Amino acid sequence: MVKPLQVQHIEEAAGLIDPVFRDSPYVEDAALARRVGRDLALKLETLNPIRSFKGRGADYFMHELSAGQQVVCASAGNFGQAIAYAGRARGIPVTVFCARSANPVKADRMRELGAEVVLDGDDFDAAKDAARAYADGAADRLFVEDGHEPRISEGAGTIAVELAPMADTLLVPLGNGALIGGVACWTKARAPKTRIVGVCAAGAPSMAESWRRNAPFSTPEARTIADGVAVRVPVPAAVERMRGLVDDVVLVDDDQIREALRAVRDTVGLILEPSGALGVAAALHHRFPSGTLATIVTGSNFSPELLAELR
Repeated sequence: MVKPLQVQHIEEAAGLIDPVFRDSPYVEDAALARRVGRDLALKLETLNPIRSFKGRGADYFMHELSAGQQVVCASAGNFGQAIAYAGRARGIPVTVFCARSANPVKADRMRELGAEVVLDGDDFDAAKDAARAYADGAADRLFVEDGHEPRISEGAGTIAVELAPMADTLLVPLGNGALIGGVACWTKARAPKTRIVGVCAAGAPSMAESWRRNAPFSTPEARTIADGVAVRVPVPAAVERMRGLVDDVVLVDDDQIREALRAVRDTVGLILEPSGALGVAAALHHRFPSGTLATIVTGSNFSPELLAELR
C-alpha cells in the first residue's frame, strides 16, 4: 500500500529544513517573457549548496535518522548530492550508486560532500538495482529511493508553500515524481484551482505514459540530454501519488531543451543543466490556458561539454 503524502508534513517541513534550501527567489524577466510570448515566473531552485531542489527533501528525510545509520541510494547526481550534504551534517555515512555514464562533475561533487560513489550499471535504473542489492547485504544499510519515500516528496513540496499565492498554471519538471508529488499535494489542498502540469523529456517518457495509463509503464531506454530526469522504470508510489492531482503532462525534446537553456542564459543570466530548463522549454513550445504561468527552475550542475555545446 502506498503511503500518502500529507499536507501537514509539508507545512512542518517548511519550517524545519535547513534554511540554505528555503525561500529561493521567485522572479519574472521581461526579456524572457518576450521570448516565451507571455509572462513566465521562475522559482529558482539553483542558488543553494547543491544547486537543486533536492536538498529540501533529503534534509527533511534525514531528520528521522540517527548518527551512525548508513544510507544507500541511487542518483543521476543531484539527489546523491542532497543525501550526501544532509548526511555529512548529521554524521551519517552515505553511499551513492550512479550509472557508469554519470556526469563526472556530479560524481566528483558527491565525493566532495563525503559520499562514497559507486559507478555500476548502464543507466540510472540499473544503478538503482545495484544500490538496492548492496543495501540488502547488511542490516545497518538503509536504502532510500527518491520518489518512493514520502518525506522526500513532502520536503520538495515546501516549494509550493513558498509560491503562495499560486500561479494559474504551474509547470513542474517530471523525473521520478518526487517534486511533482509534493508540490501537487500541497497545491491541490490549498490552491485547488491551480493547474499542475508535469514536463518530461521526450526521450524519457515513462512517467508521462504512466500518468496517461494511470499505472507504471517502463520504456526500453531513456535517451535524453536531461540526465536528471532520464527515468526508464517509474517508481510505482510516485505514479500513484500523481493520480487526481496532476492535470496534464507534456513532452519536450532535446532541441527544445537546448533552446530553453540558451533562453535562460541569455535573459536571466543563469546556466542550467538540461533538466533544469524543462518548464521553460514547455512554455516556449506548448500552449497553456490564459492566466499567470510559472515554473520551477531546478538544477545547474552542468557539464563542460554542455557549455561547449551551447556556445
